[in-house]
Amino acid sequence: MQERNKATWIWYPGDFEIWLGNIFNNRRTERGAMFPPFWKQDSHYVTVEFSHEFNLEYEETITIACEGQFNLALDGKLQFGMPKTFVVPAGKHKLNLKVWNQETPPALFIEGETIHTDSTWLATYEDKIWIDENGIAHGSGIYVSAASWNFDSIETPPSQYRLERKEQRPVCCYDIATNGKLHDFGRETFGYLKIKNLQGTLHIYYGESREEALDKEHCETLDVLSPLTSSLSSKAFRFVYIETEEGTTYDEVLMDYEYAPFDEQRSGSFRCNDEEINKIWKVAAYTMDLTTREFFMDGIKRDRWTWSGDAIQSYLMNYYLRFDTECVKRTIRQLRGKDPVTAHVNTIMDYTFYWFKSIHDYYLYTADKDFVQEMWPRMVTLMEYVKRRLNKDGMAEGQPDDWIFVDWVDFPMHKRGTLCFEQILLMKAMETMALCAKLLGINKSDYRVKAEELRNKIKQTFWNYEQKAYYHAIEDGKMNKQITKFPNMFAILYGLAYEEERREIMQSVMLNPNIDPITTPYMRFYELETLCIDGLQTQVLQEIRDYWGGMLREGATSFWEKYNPEETGTQHLAMYGRPYGKSLCHAWGASPIYLIGKYYLGVQPTKPGYEEYLVKPALGDLQWMEGDVPTPFGKIHVTMNQQEVTIYSDGGKGTLVIGEKAIEIPAKQEIRIGL
Repeated sequence: MQERNKATWIWYPGDFEIWLGNIFNNRRTERGAMFPPFWKQDSHYVTVEFSHEFNLEYEETITIACEGQFNLALDGKLQFGMPKTFVVPAGKHKLNLKVWNQETPPALFIEGETIHTDSTWLATYEDKIWIDENGIAHGSGIYVSAASWNFDSIETPPSQYRLERKEQRPVCCYDIATNGKLHDFGRETFGYLKIKNLQGTLHIYYGESREEALDKEHCETLDVLSPLTSSLSSKAFRFVYIETEEGTTYDEVLMDYEYAPFDEQRSGSFRCNDEEINKIWKVAAYTMDLTTREFFMDGIKRDRWTWSGDAIQSYLMNYYLRFDTECVKRTIRQLRGKDPVTAHVNTIMDYTFYWFKSIHDYYLYTADKDFVQEMWPRMVTLMEYVKRRLNKDGMAEGQPDDWIFVDWVDFPMHKRGTLCFEQILLMKAMETMALCAKLLGINKSDYRVKAEELRNKIKQTFWNYEQKAYYHAIEDGKMNKQITKFPNMFAILYGLAYEEERREIMQSVMLNPNIDPITTPYMRFYELETLCIDGLQTQVLQEIRDYWGGMLREGATSFWEKYNPEETGTQHLAMYGRPYGKSLCHAWGASPIYLIGKYYLGVQPTKPGYEEYLVKPALGDLQWMEGDVPTPFGKIHVTMNQQEVTIYSDGGKGTLVIGEKAIEIPAKQEIRIGL
């Protein structure tokens, strides 16, 4: 049987993501007006050269397709025109193709008997060729391995990438006025509204809630549709209120639900005896699916942007749900953009620090060293930007053009000066640089040294032995002695606090009812992880029931950007000074997926790509549970009740930890251990 040709479309690394990200991030609208991101947006390189050397036993005819215009050189000699086919003679030769495209990333597809485009081809945007008086070319460029994904047909170039769609109908419809109907699609959804056989003009008001859709003056998104309108843009909604102008008729309201496909057989799962927890897991999974698009999005209604702080949580949740590694890489590349660095990622200092950590997290779960190698130069230049902005003490301090986010808080908390929280994130970013340099065999010991120096400075500067807590910040040379959970829980999570100090922080801060509470799912992600590390799975389960279950009791069909149990009614819909400003489907709201997979099923890699892994299951107050955790080699299945634990793994070398016992988990062989 003839071997299948493995030709695929190739492009310059990162350019597809940057181009696609610009389309993605500029789809946001506010009441019909486009709303672009307020950070620098890069563009793809408009001219890229692709090259490869071959040694052919026989001459070979290749088929050539490009996104853009191109020229072709064989062994340095320019060939005529832009041929669709070309004969490469027998022998050793080098092909060079320069592709220019202003609109979409220059991309190349070549298919022959043995010659085909793939990641072994080289690409450069930095053409430094010059020609002497004899017409001989000299010089070169900085070459990197070409990028590719799954565009394996000449008919499907990268610029045609689209998510999948399927038609859906509303579950019910209500007459609101003589000319107005409210359509309910049953739960939060995302896609394109379709109106069958429209004659006339419609005014369309979208809402994540009934109240929003019916509030024509304040709903966040709306449209006007007439036969002259070519199409409607994608929107997030559950309810759609449609009013007709006089004489307008239409037959039916439908939608094309838009989604990123996934393999159910390779996905994570969870089920237990508590139906409320089961529903929370399912709604969290649906929230993740809605916010997993071309990239990991934060909120599907309002922002519709990629945010690094949101994304790092999406990556972690994804590792326990769909294990969509391509979406992780796309988002990391898109967030980073290109050099030169002129601002923090998303303009937020803490989001830059999360970006570094996300790369090592990715390597831990996938063992994809090539991606770390690809991102390393941009890690270096971003860290150089960070280092140039440190204060005289070598600490990160917000500059006038920086956004210091931390979290949305419901209590007074200044974000001025030198925040302890930011230093802990910076320490982790520097440790990530050191780990990645070691992985790549790069001698960069200064990152490890600087991380250790910063670790010591944080302890000396912010730790208070009497309060047994890290203080908030230094402002105008004076210590702000406010104690919040933020730096203290990250001291535990990021390894700043050792065992004795960790126990002290748990009692003095994390379990102290006098410390101001966290009210966003964003930071509850880290708060509850801290409690799980301390073995408080029973308490965390009740927190999940109270917090995420509280949203369900308020009618949530996906999880929100923020939830305050003290609010009632339409107060739950308001944020940013707007009555419907809150996102009712926000990626960081899906954190039970991660918590359950890592701290109840108890599965986590201890060597990259799950070459070795740990299973340390915990029931909390559950009677039984079972679930799957996806890995690069398949799944790890865990079943546990109060009498026994059963494990089956498709690969890797695992260790089951039950109390003081550690039991080996062989691949492809079920083990059953009594408790």
